[in-house]
Order: sequence, then C-alpha cells, then structure tokens
Amino acid sequence: VEAEKVDVCECEFNPDFLRSMYAKLDWTAFRETALSLKLDELPETVSEEMLAGDEQFLRAFHHILLEVQIEEGALICPETGRRFPITKGIANLLLNEDEC
Repeated sequence: VEAEKVDVCECEFNPDFLRSMYAKLDWTAFRETALSLKLDELPETVSEEMLAGDEQFLRAFHHILLEVQIEEGALICPETGRRFPITKGIANLLLNEDEC
C-alpha cells in the first residue's frame, strides 16, 4: 500500500466483531499493510488470550482495521507490481484491456 492521504474516523469499539474478523484475516498481510502505513502497534503473532481480553491489543486492532481509511494512494500487487489507484477512498481494481 502506498498512502498519499489517510483519514482517521472514530467508530464504536466492538470486541466481538473484532474476534470474528480476526478469523477471516491473513494476519501477516494485515500487519505488513499496517507497518507500511507506519502503524506499528500490532504484534507479530496473536494469542487466544489476546483475542479474549487484551483490551490494549483489541483497541489497536480496532483502530487499524476500522478507523484508518486510505483516501488517496495505491494498492500494489506483490507478485506483479501492478498499481491499483485509490481515489476518494475507493480502490480501482479493474485491469486495462491490454492487461487481460
């Protein structure tokens, strides 16, 4: 991720939602994305105890997952290097005709 403009919008803290989302995430990729945004509050690994009741961890996870919004920038494919622009918070993942 290359971020040119990042906004932070507060939203309601819901630990149960975070626990259910964690199971659906590739934690390594999520953490690497956070690090690319200079957000280094996330641990390398997550334990069941952290998910069950570590409020500091859950609030950091909540902040990065739900409150940090990339408004302008690009997503970069790690395999091809292809850039997908993000404009007004929306990523354009469409390929050009010559890329199909």
